[in-house]
Amino acid sequence: MHRRDAIKISMLGLAMAALPSGGRATPASASAPPQLQRAAWRHGGETLQLALTRQAAPGDAVLYVHGATFPAALSAGWRMDGMSWLDHWQGAGLDAWALDFAGYGHSDRPRAFDADATASPPFGRCTDAAAQIGVALRHIRAARPGAPIHVVAHSWGTLPAQQAAIDYPDLVSRLVLFGPVATREGPREETPAPAWSLIDAAYQRPRQRAGLPANEPTPVSEAEIDRWCAAYLDSDPTSAQRTPRSAKVPNGPGADIDALWAGQSLVDSARIRQPTLIVRGDWDHIAADADAKRLYDALTGTRDKRDVKISGGNHWLHLQPRREALWAETLSFLREGARA
Repeated sequence: MHRRDAIKISMLGLAMAALPSGGRATPASASAPPQLQRAAWRHGGETLQLALTRQAAPGDAVLYVHGATFPAALSAGWRMDGMSWLDHWQGAGLDAWALDFAGYGHSDRPRAFDADATASPPFGRCTDAAAQIGVALRHIRAARPGAPIHVVAHSWGTLPAQQAAIDYPDLVSRLVLFGPVATREGPREETPAPAWSLIDAAYQRPRQRAGLPANEPTPVSEAEIDRWCAAYLDSDPTSAQRTPRSAKVPNGPGADIDALWAGQSLVDSARIRQPTLIVRGDWDHIAADADAKRLYDALTGTRDKRDVKISGGNHWLHLQPRREALWAETLSFLREGARA
């Protein structure tokens, strides 16, 4: 099936209808507790332990892949009003998993983080990140033999997620690309990118407003932004060693986006065979209409592809009030695999 929908979902009822318990979100306190598991990734002469968060349930497995600057706990694992995306999946009967790429969250930091940023090339480029997703997929397969595994990725994470769908076709059943980055035509960055970058709260805070019309209020309160920023800085155990506090993150994603937006194609999306959902907020300046169309048109190898646009959110839709519409659309798409 080919369906290209530019849908602005405005009814809260749609989001609630996809939730268990008669439309009511299962409180986080009622969910089984998350488990932290580890899987080894061998790269460049070192072995790094990758962190996988699991909230177990008996249904299909779903793996969340984060974006460029913050780990799973600050995205799919972030609880607002007592509920996270992982909680939502678990409450719907899905075996919910989330990966921290090397250099983020609970995963190991590479040796390159101990040296000057200019001493090594950008760490964590798309191809290496896809290999890390492969480690996670094999770990999930060992834990859940025979269960379908779906991948849901955000922002830059949609690049390695697409590559993983190509590289591990027997391990990826359905693919969700949330706020995906796509090839653009722009100037090429001539300055060599460093291995890592420092990201502080002053950089992250304005992103809740990026792309929003000037007359629109910030989707979340200052108190919520403060809470998130504090947790973000705490996600890097070395952040307190710097003034202002900052998280050290791999710069491979930034180098990938620079290359992508200079016209370079990093993933051959035509090789993806799995049913694929593109989903984004209607104020997403990273995954704007032209970007989504370019990616949609490139997905020539799948017979089921969709582009869904949700009203009232930007690139951080999953951390905003309209997140429940995002949850509903994603869950509906994933459940179609079980009905097929």
